[in-house]
Amino acid sequence: MLDAKLDVTALQAADLQGLSQGVIAELATQMLARITLMGAQLEARDEHIARRDREIKFKDTKIERITFELARLKAWKFGAQTECMNAEQRQLFEKTVAEDEASLQAQLEALQGVSAPSTRPATGITLRPRRQPLPEQLRRVEHRHEPENTTCPSPGCGQAMVRIGEDVSERLDIVPAEFFVHRHIRGKWACKCCQVLVQEPAEPQIIDKGMPTACLLAHTLVSRFVDHLPYYRQEQVKARADVHTPRCTLAAWWARQAPACSRCSTRTGPSCWARRCCTPTRP
Repeated sequence: MLDAKLDVTALQAADLQGLSQGVIAELATQMLARITLMGAQLEARDEHIARRDREIKFKDTKIERITFELARLKAWKFGAQTECMNAEQRQLFEKTVAEDEASLQAQLEALQGVSAPSTRPATGITLRPRRQPLPEQLRRVEHRHEPENTTCPSPGCGQAMVRIGEDVSERLDIVPAEFFVHRHIRGKWACKCCQVLVQEPAEPQIIDKGMPTACLLAHTLVSRFVDHLPYYRQEQVKARADVHTPRCTLAAWWARQAPACSRCSTRTGPSCWARRCCTPTRP
């Protein structure tokens, strides 16, 4: 048996002097056992550290998720609601609100028979807002109103009156878009003797064997790229007239007619059509 002073933990180099072979063998066995025990302890410690790391990572993830849920709950409870309008949205309705207010004020003044108080200094001249004249290029439809009887209505006169002038007032009107169909009927003529068939050739189209005319294509593209009206809204507009053109069809029209635009690129073509500087033609 080893002496107490030859404990492996307190063993010094001088203690190995004069030891027998049996003692050295037993000492080596103890050292190997201790090394094995220390290795097992190290493995257990590493496994414990790895387990703690996994637990910490799980807890951090859970804390992050709870923090996110809490922030979302606070935003839902105390933040701006979906039904509320921000500054940009309120600005869109300012003009409408002002117009409605002015209209209601005018109706109230008309019912009360009182003119609106003026904030301008009194100058003796009634200032009225100037109305911009309607564009001259608009088509005019004249409605003439003349009295049925042009003789003087004064008692004892009865003379024919002379036209000395007229008052002209203009009102702006609109003709809603109307869809109609061009029916091209090309008769077939044949000679019974020569067996010859004569028929007028079909007119060239922007889209071969397509349904839309050049005007409908121009209207569709101007609405899309100049007026910024999406295809799905154009589909709804046409559906009110029982004209069913899915948005995929409208997009296909643009894709197929783009090469046929003369003097226009694919980005400026509809703008040119809106200004009537050119028209789509076949290549």
